[in-house]
Amino acid sequence: MTHLTIMTRHASKLLAAAFLAVIMALTMVIMPVFAQGAPAERVPASTAEISFTFAPLVRQASPAVVNVYTEKNVSQRGMTLEQLMFGVAPQSRVQNSLGSGVIVAADGIIVTNNHVIQGADTFRVVLSDRREYAAELLLGDERTDLAVLKIDTEGERLPVLPFADTRDAQVGDLVLAIGNPFGVGQTVTNGIISATARTDVGINDYSFFIQTDAAVNPGNSGGALINTRGELVGVNTAIFSRTGGSVGIGFAIPAEMVKRVVDAAVNGGTFVRPWLGLAAQSVSFDIAKAQGLTRPVGVMVTEVYPGGPAERAGLRRGDLVTAIDDREVFDEKGLKFLAAIRNPGEQAKLSVLRGGRNQTINVRVEPPPGATEADVVLLTNGSVFNGARVIELSPRLAEENGLDPFTRGSGIYVHSVTRGTISRNYFRPGDIIRSVNGKQTKTVKEIQEVLKQNTREWDIEIERNGRVVRGKVRT
Repeated sequence: MTHLTIMTRHASKLLAAAFLAVIMALTMVIMPVFAQGAPAERVPASTAEISFTFAPLVRQASPAVVNVYTEKNVSQRGMTLEQLMFGVAPQSRVQNSLGSGVIVAADGIIVTNNHVIQGADTFRVVLSDRREYAAELLLGDERTDLAVLKIDTEGERLPVLPFADTRDAQVGDLVLAIGNPFGVGQTVTNGIISATARTDVGINDYSFFIQTDAAVNPGNSGGALINTRGELVGVNTAIFSRTGGSVGIGFAIPAEMVKRVVDAAVNGGTFVRPWLGLAAQSVSFDIAKAQGLTRPVGVMVTEVYPGGPAERAGLRRGDLVTAIDDREVFDEKGLKFLAAIRNPGEQAKLSVLRGGRNQTINVRVEPPPGATEADVVLLTNGSVFNGARVIELSPRLAEENGLDPFTRGSGIYVHSVTRGTISRNYFRPGDIIRSVNGKQTKTVKEIQEVLKQNTREWDIEIERNGRVVRGKVRT
């Protein structure tokens, strides 16, 4: 009995040893598989692993980021008592401002924000190596908040930042912001892309911003937001702040729009906004459910301009546009932006849901038709209207002034009113004159014919801020 017991113990030990050996063997096989997905923690093995740095990227990119200085001569308004007594003429002063800019062409083409240079008389660009150049304004576009400057490098090639393809930009991507915050000199901050396609910022009418938490402050406007490949992702434009300092919410205009404006400045000097010829509204959760969608996406077409690109391509009211060029849209601003980054004459591919079926409709984007600000007419007949500058409503005028293009044919648009004239008592810029003395005024010719009447009483119907106002005026 005693011998059997000992043998059993030996057998148990042998079995236990064999089992342990099997477990160890399996561990040796399985652990490397898990190690591939979850690297084991360890002490850094070299100096290179400890000293991770953006320095090489900054050395590559920063020479292409410049400081932009502007000057504006501001005349003194009114005269002081001392000036009146001694007959001293009012003095003017020079108002300075600063911002940042990005060299995008080696021959001296620089892009910045329009609000950096707006209203200035002279422009000066200072490179990162402190060389200074006088700059010429090629294009300033208030609605995109972009401006393009040109400096004379006398044949010298400058460092540039290539444009990134922001279709590849993702939330979480590392980015660097380079600019001149508060005028302290070129500064670099880092962060991530914290959101893309921000359309509800309200900075310009082509809102489609890249949001970043890289610190951006006053003076950074017009500077570069770059990726880890040293490419220009966007132009830093604005921050969300209650104090004026960075709180980690900055906005940059995507490189796609920047490139379009630069191309326009270099090849003609006018940025032509492509037009689809439709109006649309965002899709609510209820509309999405009714369309058989699992989530709200796309925009519902509410109006199609007669004879416009959308109508000719076959789009209809009630169509749901889910994407343009394979990029999802969620509101009309996003749709306008994705159309505007195409050159006039190019085709945009719209993904459309109609009657529960998905289809693709190609729309050729075009400049909006109709009158422009060059067609403004000064009214001189009829004392009530003397001094009013008017223009016929058109899609092009609507695009240029942020109006509803579907107000076509509803009246004459008051572009401006001459100071000191009688019309200033009755009209304001932005008014739409719908009828005069019972006659509709859809064209400038029609209103000019009405004003030939020999009368001192005018029955006028206008639309102002969305409200229709009617009244009689005697002169």
